[in-house]
Amino acid sequence: MAERIDGKAFAATLRAKVGEHAAQFAAQAGRPAGLAVVLVGEDPASQVYVRSKHKATVEAGMASFEHRLPADTDEATLLALVAQLNADPAVDGILVQLPLPAGIDEQAVIAAISPDKDVDGFHVINAGRLSVGQPGFVPCTPLGCLMLLKDRLGDLSGLEAVVIGRSNIVGKPMAQLLTDANATVTIAHSRTRDLPAVVRRADIVVAAVGRPEMITGDWIKPGACVIDVGINRVSAPDSDKSRLVGDVEFDSAEKVAGSITPVPGGVGPMTIAVLLRNALVAAYRNQGLDVPAGL
Repeated sequence: MAERIDGKAFAATLRAKVGEHAAQFAAQAGRPAGLAVVLVGEDPASQVYVRSKHKATVEAGMASFEHRLPADTDEATLLALVAQLNADPAVDGILVQLPLPAGIDEQAVIAAISPDKDVDGFHVINAGRLSVGQPGFVPCTPLGCLMLLKDRLGDLSGLEAVVIGRSNIVGKPMAQLLTDANATVTIAHSRTRDLPAVVRRADIVVAAVGRPEMITGDWIKPGACVIDVGINRVSAPDSDKSRLVGDVEFDSAEKVAGSITPVPGGVGPMTIAVLLRNALVAAYRNQGLDVPAGL
């Protein structure tokens, strides 16, 4: 039976560490680190995410700047706000909550954010920095997954890893992080031939495909570490209620894997914790201060 990886507990430890260093930063810089979050429209899920990010930012001792714009905001207005935040010395990190309403080019908005304030790690310059091994910002979810893996497995050198999914937000940066950690990495996707056989040879499985419970226990190599990035809401059997499940069928995978993240309570809590970490790293860099070791 697999050991459950407690992402919630790990995230709480990381957030506490961020809070300690945020206090040290404020003492050195004479101001708190600042994170600006921009929400356009009234998407219910996005509103929940923005509220939780605001609460976590304040709890970490950082300044939270919320900008809520109506759904009919045009692209030029949003780009003007991004330019204003780029120029604001009190703002160290900028996050524009996705998805954006129809009619606004998400890539144009991401490209307008200063790469040094792009704490989501979505800017093409930060993607390039990751690719060539330069300091930059890495998307929060894959960086959180890497932290969980290193905490569980230690040195990842020589391990075979399969990342299922090739998105710019999770799959591709996850594969790059694992490569940089000296794992042997395969990116699998919907066109992969005999996907179960590919997954079955992996010591590390990162599932980020967005299909509920697609990966079953018979796909998993005995003793493998399984990181389930998926968050899918499905109807509960014989009930009008819904439940959250991952991309991995937990019950069958748990019987085979050596360790596994549950959904919820696994990868999810890490995303906001790493966002706070990225924002604080941005603050140290923007202020010309050395980033504390271990942050």
